[in-house]
Amino acid sequence: MKQTNAQLILHFLKSFPPFDALTDEQLQTIAQEVKVLYLEKDNFIFKQNEPLHDYFYVVKDGAIGVFRQSDLVDKCDTGDVFGLRALIRKDQYLLDAKAIEDSILYSIPSKLLEDIIINNPKANQFLIASFATNTRNPYSDEDKGTLFANIGILKPETSNFTEIQSAKYSTNPSVCEPGTSIKEAAIIMSQNKVGSIVITDNKKPIGIITDKDLRHKVATGIHAITEPVETIMYAPVFTFPKNISVAEAQIGLLKNDLTYLCITKDGTPNSELIGILSQQDIIVVNGNNPSVLIKDIKRANSAESLKYIRAKAQDLLKGYLKQSIPIGFISKIITAINEAITKRIIDLSIAEFNQEPPVSFAWLAIGSQGRKEQLLYTDQDNALVYEDSTEDIKTKTYFLKLAEAVNQKLAIVGFKLCPANMMASNPKWCLTVSDWQAQFSNWITHADQDKMALFNIFFDYNYVYGNQNLVSSMSDYVFETLETNPIFLTYMGRNAIKKPAPLSFFKTFLVEISGEHKNQFDIKSRAIMPLVDAARVLLLSHHVKDINSTIARFKKLSELEPQHKALYNSCINAFRILLRFRTKQGLKHNDSGQFVDVKNLSKNNKLKLKGCFKPIKDIQELLHGRYKLSQLP
Repeated sequence: MKQTNAQLILHFLKSFPPFDALTDEQLQTIAQEVKVLYLEKDNFIFKQNEPLHDYFYVVKDGAIGVFRQSDLVDKCDTGDVFGLRALIRKDQYLLDAKAIEDSILYSIPSKLLEDIIINNPKANQFLIASFATNTRNPYSDEDKGTLFANIGILKPETSNFTEIQSAKYSTNPSVCEPGTSIKEAAIIMSQNKVGSIVITDNKKPIGIITDKDLRHKVATGIHAITEPVETIMYAPVFTFPKNISVAEAQIGLLKNDLTYLCITKDGTPNSELIGILSQQDIIVVNGNNPSVLIKDIKRANSAESLKYIRAKAQDLLKGYLKQSIPIGFISKIITAINEAITKRIIDLSIAEFNQEPPVSFAWLAIGSQGRKEQLLYTDQDNALVYEDSTEDIKTKTYFLKLAEAVNQKLAIVGFKLCPANMMASNPKWCLTVSDWQAQFSNWITHADQDKMALFNIFFDYNYVYGNQNLVSSMSDYVFETLETNPIFLTYMGRNAIKKPAPLSFFKTFLVEISGEHKNQFDIKSRAIMPLVDAARVLLLSHHVKDINSTIARFKKLSELEPQHKALYNSCINAFRILLRFRTKQGLKHNDSGQFVDVKNLSKNNKLKLKGCFKPIKDIQELLHGRYKLSQLP
């Protein structure tokens, strides 16, 4: 390549990350190795399942589309880098890449990725950040130079956390001592059906042997099987702590040209071996990528296949909790998956009927689903609203049949049918817009305890599928009715304090005194719901629409009432802790996590929960004073 061309390439690359972090000397080395490719529109660079190229690519001019089957999942413009993820995984391509315009590409040998880019700290940071956010350029104008992988600055709209979750690794690695013969080590590997064995000294890893070593060093006759393993082991080993992220693992494997990483107690070679992580482990975890799950949901053709995908979402949930990712972000991911499943089930059900809906309709999630706080497999809570029709009986029959099909499919996925029948298949909760408006009007103007409970459940509705205008008209009507009946908010305030703060006079947990859950603490009714109910009524008093989640409601309240900002922030923190604690309990016991056995709680967890109870007491006192609840009969 002529020097002038290399200089042009150098000046181009240095304007874009990660090349802007390199020295001129490093850029010169890269520029001299670059091959220039000219692609006409619709020509492929690589295809799904195609073996790896020895290059990654930078777009000089034009545009490259990245596709999963026929779906465009990304568009690469001038300066964008692509083809890196497969190189990091050292696996075949998972997507197609083709020119969507006549394009010029710079192809860069993969060897330079390892020799120069990975070993440059700033360029390495760029790669980790790009994997953590699943974007080619993780730096925005407002956060330039800051890693999105830093949990503290993750944006709420971030939709992919796969590479910042903890990597899963084998906690039972095969091990042997340095003096063990190669033959004995190979027998252990064969018996345990593993591709590696770690050589340890006093439980500390000092070396590793893989199938590759046996092929290249023993099967070729270079070493005899009677020799000790220390003669062929790879040393020193590279060690990481148990909370290593997927991104860090990918970079670690590539940077050191390894297929295995050792996991030790403190992350150093001087502590006890507790696990081993392989390239295959990374490939498996990438299959649980949220965006991949959403794509799989859209292609699913049965409730059974959706059940399998939702089970993978539970694995994501466990990983996110272990990684201490903010509960608000976790809620957004799981809610998006739940909603995608519901949408797909509705589409499948309509297709089975072989008949389009007679009028437009909307499917609503209500209760915790409507607030986007359903992280576990809990009972279904949903409703359906459809356009007013002159053929009401025929139309209602159709939608009840549709709702029944949807509810049954959701049950197959894992969301149990609601014991109280608060589902769209119940004729009471499958209504026209006019009927829903009349229902809400009745609840507001003739309030009693039962109607108040129904209003609280059904008001926390969230549009999932169909005609959103129908939902908007319902919301407008509800707020108009509330404005003409302000006393209803007072009754809501009283309802919000019906459960006292969760501690007794003697500072012990208020537990159930009888029934199936005797002596257990009801974390939902006594701790979570008081915060949910308080946030709802306080924000309704400001006539704020379309904010349904408890955390979002308290955040908005802190803006509207800055004098109470400290209280509302403490409620947010308490709610996050309680929701995370309940979710962990549910995953641990494979249930809803609602009832907690206080006797088996650690002292630390007891103190953590008790710390959440003061904000509950304080917010109830605020409601008591604001709505003058002591004056109510």
